[in-house]
Amino acid sequence: MTTVLISGASVAGPALAYWLQRYGYEPTVVERAPAPRPGGYAVDFRGASMTVLERMGVLPAIRERATEMGAMSYVDESGKVVATTSPEAFSGELEILRGDLVEILYDLTRDTTEYLFDDSITALTQDDEGVEVVFESGTTRRFDLVVGADGLHSNVRRIAFGPESSYVHDLGYYASVCTVENHLGLDHTGQILNVPGKTVGMYSARNNTEAKALFYFASSDLTYDRRNVPEQKAIVEEQFKDLGWEVPTLLDGLRTAPDFYFDSISQIKLDSCSRGRIALCGDAGYCASPLSGMGTSLAIVGAYVLAGELHAAGGDHTRAFAEYDVRMKGFVDACQQQAVDGARWFVPATKWFTRVRNLSYRLMPYLPWRNLIRDMSLKVGNAIDLPTYEDPRPRPAVRRP
Repeated sequence: MTTVLISGASVAGPALAYWLQRYGYEPTVVERAPAPRPGGYAVDFRGASMTVLERMGVLPAIRERATEMGAMSYVDESGKVVATTSPEAFSGELEILRGDLVEILYDLTRDTTEYLFDDSITALTQDDEGVEVVFESGTTRRFDLVVGADGLHSNVRRIAFGPESSYVHDLGYYASVCTVENHLGLDHTGQILNVPGKTVGMYSARNNTEAKALFYFASSDLTYDRRNVPEQKAIVEEQFKDLGWEVPTLLDGLRTAPDFYFDSISQIKLDSCSRGRIALCGDAGYCASPLSGMGTSLAIVGAYVLAGELHAAGGDHTRAFAEYDVRMKGFVDACQQQAVDGARWFVPATKWFTRVRNLSYRLMPYLPWRNLIRDMSLKVGNAIDLPTYEDPRPRPAVRRP
């Protein structure tokens, strides 16, 4: 049986493990965290990813925990609503909190996949027969294939492909998300404030029992320690300390938030997502950034295609990885371009453009192209000819969380 080590237990990793075991492979997932990571922001699905979720059998479980978000409102610093967007603009066809999705995917695969938590890869040496892997724990094992599904700052990509600086393309923004109290009593909705180069807001979560605060800002490259959370929180506070509306309250919540995310808005661009017996999946290989709204869809679809091409090639990884690159390219390009196009709408650079955007949102329900945002997002979500791979194995039952 072909063994595959997957680095990363977020979305792409468990999804890939699911499909690999369906096709008769033996997957192992290694994850630096001591357990599946909870928390995180809302993630959504559009187009082809919905088809993959249906084929995985997890669509009902995800629908049970969907956020069911409604329209989002833009406000000024006095709290006055100045524009409203349709639910689809932010939530896609289906939206779920990232932590809930991770839990569903882990529950789906835990009985058929070996998980190695609280460990990571420190060295990879490949030859004609496989890949020797050295783990941080001190153990050494051999696998037939290795896949990095470990995010924007992929450890596998760094070891096998070279330094991150060779592949990362910053879009000129930073983002932070954390959990705060729903002190505005938001009911399946959210509010967002824009000032030039900054976007801050909150939206309700978990049936309005809590909220997610979001902070986006334009900036040149910042130097900071990615493992130093207090330092990152200080950066966010400095950027937003002088704003009105509910921003002081959101910053108070940020200081004591039980979870916290901060990173650059960046994309990963590679000519190929493989080097010999080592491949990349999800953000590790083709991050489109949170501004695309397609990161999770890319991960789900990428895992499906990568496993399917290995199966279709009869285990010939050279042929499978090459076909994986070809099938994913147009989809990746469309998702990454959506992030570039959408950045100026979500984080406007000037007051003038903010007013133009707000006017567009106010008029859109009355114009012939009122479904433009939804239709454009669906076009991107379907920018791949999704294959149907032969499936010789029964589908495992999905546990209800």
